[in-house]
Parts: sequence; structure tokens; C-alpha cells
Amino acid sequence: MIATIESIDFTSWLFKLIGTKKHKHKSATRMGKWAVTFLVLAAALLTLPLYGQQTASGNSAGTDVPVNRVAGVTNRTMAALDSGAAAAPSSSQGGADPQQTAKRQTPQPANGQSPAAPSDQALTGNLFYRLTQFYSQDWASTNPAGSSVTKRGLSAPVDSPPFPFSDWTYGGAPDIGAPDGNTYPLMSALKLGSSRTKVYGWVAGSFNFSTSAQNNFPVSYDIFANKIDLNQAVVYIERLPDTVQTSHFDWGYHVTGFFGIDYRFTTAKGYFSEQLLLSNKQYGFDPVLEYVDLYFPVKDGLNIRIGRFLSVPGIEAQLAPNNYNMTHSLLYTIDPFTDTGAIASLKLNKQWMIQLGISCSHDVACWTEDRRASGIFCLNYSTTSNNDNVYGCANGINDARYAYNNLQEYDLTWYHKFNAKWHTATETWYMYENGVPNVAGNVVNPVKPELGANGAFCAAGQLRCTAPEYAIVNYLNRDVTSKFMIGFRSDLLNDKKGQRTGIPGKYTENTFYLTRYIGTTIMLRPELRFDHSWDREGYNNGTARNQLLFGMDVIYKF
Repeated sequence: MIATIESIDFTSWLFKLIGTKKHKHKSATRMGKWAVTFLVLAAALLTLPLYGQQTASGNSAGTDVPVNRVAGVTNRTMAALDSGAAAAPSSSQGGADPQQTAKRQTPQPANGQSPAAPSDQALTGNLFYRLTQFYSQDWASTNPAGSSVTKRGLSAPVDSPPFPFSDWTYGGAPDIGAPDGNTYPLMSALKLGSSRTKVYGWVAGSFNFSTSAQNNFPVSYDIFANKIDLNQAVVYIERLPDTVQTSHFDWGYHVTGFFGIDYRFTTAKGYFSEQLLLSNKQYGFDPVLEYVDLYFPVKDGLNIRIGRFLSVPGIEAQLAPNNYNMTHSLLYTIDPFTDTGAIASLKLNKQWMIQLGISCSHDVACWTEDRRASGIFCLNYSTTSNNDNVYGCANGINDARYAYNNLQEYDLTWYHKFNAKWHTATETWYMYENGVPNVAGNVVNPVKPELGANGAFCAAGQLRCTAPEYAIVNYLNRDVTSKFMIGFRSDLLNDKKGQRTGIPGKYTENTFYLTRYIGTTIMLRPELRFDHSWDREGYNNGTARNQLLFGMDVIYKF
């Protein structure tokens, strides 16, 4: 059991160190100067090794040396983080299955784990020494290459690392047709790298400097302003079904143990939810994913997932390594995160996939009073070049009657690859819920909202009303080297009745971020983010319209 770690308010200490006493009253301008300074220093630090890498590759001309990209090697699509590599919480589940596909020189692990590099035979000595040797070789990029494996279907469009996935992501299933090419430090040190059952995970911590003094919400998951926090300590136990073959039935399973401040965004009612709903604990535990996969050689592959899995649509995911950067978009922060039920994913051919499922509604266990029989329907299409992918979902569809997170979600995601270096990811959704209690204070004898489920700011005299919201986010990413990427995110949310954020109105954010890998087992992700609420003060507990945040997280994989 991991002991609770109290947040450290280090901002006051830092500002005292630099001669400033009243840091909470710093202007956004001065905060911006510090944030930019830190980002520039971070960028310089993280890019320092790039020249040496290019020189070592024989790049005397100063241009990028082409990297050998193994087109047939993938890990598993972290579609919705439900497959086992990292998942996504809060209201949305963001998209990456713990079976991501990666492909630079050697098979890369899909869930943000180390790529299939060293074999068990390459490590010697006792367990501790073998584990140390794995990391030493990984950080020096001297791990022996793993055996090559062949992927069925379209070639993966991007590389992982530096990106969190190599195949365009979808939820509710493993990356059908992709082999389990991942190698993990712990499994290698135990000399169990060839075992079908894998035990692995990561620890992710972060810090942030913010112009807000009370909290950063609706920024997520780093809602605690000016803190050092343990975001996630995660352990996965999984067995991936063999979906490369098309001759026989196979099966898999996945179990997750998840601890940290991020649990408040993964929590589903009925799954240890009293930690959040009754006690509002800063740190908590959540078994985010528990499911079995049943694979049948039908058409190009049929997978049926039964249990608790990530809500299917989305670019982002609950689990840290499966995302482009540290914080989540506004779009992702307030949409559904996990569903409990069953979903069938049928690959009709290399380009088309259809998904049908049923759940007990969003973010609730089937044994709670908030359960609602809900339908899931998704369609996924890729062009023959795989430069474009479109993924549309109708998720959690029922009578839309007010209950805990009973959102009716219609989601569309589009990935586009410009060339070997640049790609973009765009997602938009429309959500609503009917019969939401009015909390605007303009009605006699108002209906009390359910614990943990916000009310809406309805028109005067209405006891209840329909609460809609829409959002759109775009990521623009550049592959700089095999261990370094940069990106920019723009995001718009219109929470028309304030039912998701607590303050109605339009919100935007713009974020510049970068990721630097040390080997394949450590990720450093600094970012600079600016948020604005357009209609009323929506930040710092409703006292500010603007928020500037600089932060960085560190992810250590095992």
C-alpha cells in the first residue's frame, strides 16, 4: 500500500528565495515572465542532448538523420486507455489503450512502457542488478533489439516514442491485429519477459506555478495550485489476447491499481467512491479498469470486452503516459471517463471497424441506483494510406434523465498526418442531460442535486431544465527526434448551463508543451498554458477570468 503524500506548498518557499514575499498577489504579467523563463530553461535543458544524438548518428550536415522505422511493429493501441496501458479519468476517458503501438527501430511498448528491447538473456546477476542493468542500458540506448513481430493491417502512422501511441487510437478494445511487442523493466528483471501475463506500471509526479491561489479547475488533473503532487502510482496486471492470428479463439484480461490525486477524475460511483463523494480526500485509490477480452477470428477480428473499461471516444486518456502532455483539455476534463458493461469491436477489414455495446451509464457501477441501460455505437474509418482516421461515437445513449453523470455524448475525432514529422488530432463533442435541478437561486423550493452531480443554471421559475454543452480541441504535434516532441493545443468549451464546471459560459485554453524521453522509461513533460473564461469569472473559485500556469510532470515506468 502506498502511503498518502501530503502536497508541499513550495511556491512560497521559492518566491522567498528570489526575494518576493507576497507571491499570491503577483500579477499575471510577472507570473507570465517567470513561466516563460522556466519554459525556456526547460526547453534548453531537454533539447541539449539532441545535437549529440545527431552527431552520433553521423549527421555532419546538421540535418535530421532518417530513423529506421519498423513498419510492422506495434504495441497495442491505447485507444481509450482501457486496454491496459494507461487510462483516462474525470468525465472523459481519453484515448489510449494500454496496448499502444510503437515503432522506432525496435518494437515499442504501447502503453508508454519501454519498447521491446532487451531480452531476458541480456540481463545478468540478481534481481536488483538485472533491474538496474535494464535501466542503465535503456537510458544509454544500448538495450539489445527485441525480435521483430508483424502487424496485421495498415502501417502505424506515427512513432512511439516520441508520441504516446503509434496507431490512431480507439477505445473499448485492444489494437486488433497488433502484436504484444512490449518489454517492461520489471518483467525483464524477473526473467518473465516472454510470459503472456504482464505486471508493469509507472509513477507520475508533477508541480505547477499558477496565477490562481485557490485552485486551477477546470484545468485537470493538476487542480491544486502551486503544489508538488503525486498524480499517479499505477500497477497493471494484464494478459493481451493474440489478435494477430485469425485461426482460433483467444482471451485476455486486465486489472488496474491506481493511487494519487488523479483518482478524483477516474472515480465511478460504487467503486470506492466514498473517498471522494463523502470525504473529498486529496489522495485516493481507484481500480480504474477491470475487464476480460474475448477474441474471435471473425472477419478481420472481433473482440468482446466485458467489465469496467474506458469510455470509448477521445484523444486523451486517464493514465498519464498515454497523453501528449501533462494537463488535459477542457473538452476531456468534463466528459465521461469509464463505463461498466460490454462492448463488441468488429474489424470489417483493414480500414473499417464497427463497435456496439451496452453499459450501465457513465461513471457508475451496475449495482448503484444511478444505473441506466445505455447504448454505445461507434464507427471507425482509416484511409488506405492511414494518413487520416475518423472515429465517431454515440456513447451512453438512453432517456437522458438526470442521474449521476448520465451524459448523452456524441463525439467525433479526426487524426491527420501531414508528413513524417507533423500530425494533428481534432476532437469535438456535444453532450446534454435532461431534468437537471435548477441551482440558479431563481426558483422557490429548488430540487436538491444528487451528491457529486452538479445542478444547472436554469431560467427563472424552472425547477429543472436540459443542460447542454459542446467543445472542440485541436492538437498540432511535431516529431523532432525519436526522444523529443513539441506541440500546441487549442481548446474551446461552452458549458451553457454550468452543469459541468459549476459556472456557466465559454472557456478557452492554449497550451505549448514538449516531451523529452530519457531512454524509454522516463518522460519529462513541461508546458505553459493560458486559460480564459469569456462570459464571467470562471477561474480561481470564480474570482478571475484569466489563469496562467506553468508546470511539468515526470513519469517513471517500471
